[in-house]
Amino acid sequence: MISDDSHFQFDNMVAIIGPVFKLVENYSKIVLHECLLVANDRKDTRKVKMAIELRIFSIRESTLAQQTIWQENFEVRSHETDFALRWKPAAIFRVMEEITVHHSFHLGVDYYSLKEMNLAWILVRTKVRFYEFPAVGTRIIVQTWPRGWQQKIFGMRDYSLANEKGKSVAHATTAWLLVNTKTRRFVKPEVLTVALPDNEGKFILDETLDKLTHPTGFSKEHVFQARYSSLDLMGHVNNTQYIDWLCDCFPVSFWRKYQFEWLQINYSNEVKPEESINIEMTELADQPGVFSAVATNLTSHLTAFEAQFGFKQAG
Repeated sequence: MISDDSHFQFDNMVAIIGPVFKLVENYSKIVLHECLLVANDRKDTRKVKMAIELRIFSIRESTLAQQTIWQENFEVRSHETDFALRWKPAAIFRVMEEITVHHSFHLGVDYYSLKEMNLAWILVRTKVRFYEFPAVGTRIIVQTWPRGWQQKIFGMRDYSLANEKGKSVAHATTAWLLVNTKTRRFVKPEVLTVALPDNEGKFILDETLDKLTHPTGFSKEHVFQARYSSLDLMGHVNNTQYIDWLCDCFPVSFWRKYQFEWLQINYSNEVKPEESINIEMTELADQPGVFSAVATNLTSHLTAFEAQFGFKQAG
């Protein structure tokens, strides 16, 4: 039993092992309790950290078999909604990113595990179909699963988001590359020491993630700079930030009338701190309501990302 004085500087404990707690937030209180019991000297942070690592390994091993499809519950928070109390598109991408982190951890292919092998996952393509943008307070059931490899190098992962009544909120499919963090070049999946679930045939979208083609003569330009709030743990602009920037290319009056129906974004080259991108955009002449966009890094002159997306009347 933990006595009252065992609350010794809990904030300091979290600061020391915060990254680990972040990945296992559902277990953090249990882990902390067990670690304090294991460590004879509760101020010996080395023992505590070792106990945490052992407990995490135990959790991973005990749950691996039944976690080929991962499910979590989320709630639409007020700061994630717009002026109409609708869930913002970028918030949906962030939930997808968060659940990917959790599932990857349990499969043993998370950021920290791959970092030891000088590897990292890089998201290269995403396509989402939006069915509704739920209001603040709505509980969302999110599922994700890997579904094998395409063209021998693209690791595919799908997502299903629905409300508590089972009504679909969004479906998404993504393509990932494994990258050597030293050479910054992609590598084949054979370098992984863990076999990922295949989930063969479980497609959420029966659509391909193709290269995008664009018309000539873009009509609008918008410039954004990579600042502190745009960056992630990889030290570059987070993929979800591009969705916010795309939304900001349209005036508020536009969003009062319309919402995304679908969006595909292909990520080409990272954007580093203080670099700026220019997003050129135009509506397709033969497809009203469908837009094409290309973002160019104004420092490197490389393409940062390409996107195409369609709109429908706001619900």
